[in-house]
Amino acid sequence: MATQSAKVRDSQVSAEKLPAGLRWTRWVAWVLCVLTFPLLWIGGLVTTTKSGMAVPDWPGTYGYNMFLYPLSTWWSGPWDLFVEHGHRLLATIIGLLSLLIAGLLWKYDSRSWMRWAGIVTVIGVIAQGALGGFRVLLDDRILAMIHGCVGPLFFALTAALVVWTSRSWNELELPENSPLAGRLFGIARLTCVLVYLQMIVGALIRHMPVTFVTTAFTHATRVHVVLAGLVTVLVLRMAWLATRAEFPKFLRRSGWVLNFAMLFQLLLGLATWILKYGTPLWLRGILPMSPEAVLADGWWQSHVVTAHQATGALLLGTTTIVLLLSWRMAPGVANENAPHSLRWNEPTARLEQGATTR
Repeated sequence: MATQSAKVRDSQVSAEKLPAGLRWTRWVAWVLCVLTFPLLWIGGLVTTTKSGMAVPDWPGTYGYNMFLYPLSTWWSGPWDLFVEHGHRLLATIIGLLSLLIAGLLWKYDSRSWMRWAGIVTVIGVIAQGALGGFRVLLDDRILAMIHGCVGPLFFALTAALVVWTSRSWNELELPENSPLAGRLFGIARLTCVLVYLQMIVGALIRHMPVTFVTTAFTHATRVHVVLAGLVTVLVLRMAWLATRAEFPKFLRRSGWVLNFAMLFQLLLGLATWILKYGTPLWLRGILPMSPEAVLADGWWQSHVVTAHQATGALLLGTTTIVLLLSWRMAPGVANENAPHSLRWNEPTARLEQGATTR
């Protein structure tokens, strides 16, 4: 019965026609979120390959306007230049998309808080760009770490924009006062905090100077491993709840993404350790010693470590989606927060009314 009702809700929503402005808003939110993820990946690769100072000036590139830098020089130049300049170009596209989504929200979205969410998005992307720029101008490791920690937060914000402009948030006939949604919300809230805390500890490990005492690295690594265990249990539990049939399709799919992303992240974490520090003692009877561990910043090492960092951001973004949708359906929220929901026919009705008046 629950499965049938969920299918009915999904089919009813898919049959509705959105006004053109809101369709554009929703698609731009998706594009912004999807492009932000590879930006995080490339940014992680900049850190892993120590390419952050490949271009020592900012906002230009070796005296050129960033957009006028010769394509042949960029494409055929050194790897670190290719990565760093590409990171800047993609970040600029993200900035332009942030301006576009803010403008679309201000024009077409009737919810005042969503208009402010668009403004926060613009402020966030400007702040992140400034952090990256001053990290280059000052060649500061601490700013590089802060820059790396703010990036996943911005990605989580873009995931939230996807949710807030989605049909699942605005038009689905959500389960009323679902106790299961309340449980899911409680787990998701804790998981979001721990996933981000785990990313901060990981950034500390990645940016820790070699001059630090060895005990600092040891303690940070132990905290990272303990948090990984807690996050794994919470994410898998949350994913199991999110895939229940009574929830909307968007939430169910997010649960499946969490399942696969968490399992992939565990494999990446183990591979990261083997490639950087060698095979752990408890695995040496099963796996051979890794030759990559003696080659600092080798190809496999750089890309696996970067994938581990990027998948952590994916977990944070997907957990944010589950958090918001479960809150939307939690007891005391679904029926009491009508201002949070946008009825698609409101802008159309206002336009039609204006046309009739004229």
